[in-house]
Amino acid sequence: MSAGDGLTFSEAFPVFVVADLDRALGFYCRLLGAVETFRFPPDGEAAYVSLALGEGKLGLGIDPSTAARANAALELCVYASDCDDAVEHLRRAGVTIVDEPADQVWGERLARVEDPDGNRITLLSRL
Repeated sequence: MSAGDGLTFSEAFPVFVVADLDRALGFYCRLLGAVETFRFPPDGEAAYVSLALGEGKLGLGIDPSTAARANAALELCVYASDCDDAVEHLRRAGVTIVDEPADQVWGERLARVEDPDGNRITLLSRL
């Protein structure tokens, strides 16, 4: 998309700043099934990791001074084949469930959880 003066923007994706990168990777990769696509630096302890989840992309950057907190201004939406099964999967792993699954008037089932740093994740499945 052109922004004028020949400038073009081609891609955007969220980056969550987390206090513990390994803990965050456990949540996004082990529990949600994201796949690591990039790591910096490539050797040793990472400071940033890019993930892919289906066609979506997400970045995780470490900042140990970040206290666990919910970021009310940003939510990551993740589609699951079954919202209720996804919530139970995450509940068994000790994830905080913010909103239990409920049918929405627009034709989806929705629940909300928090990642280990308090970032809000909206789980959706189509009815």
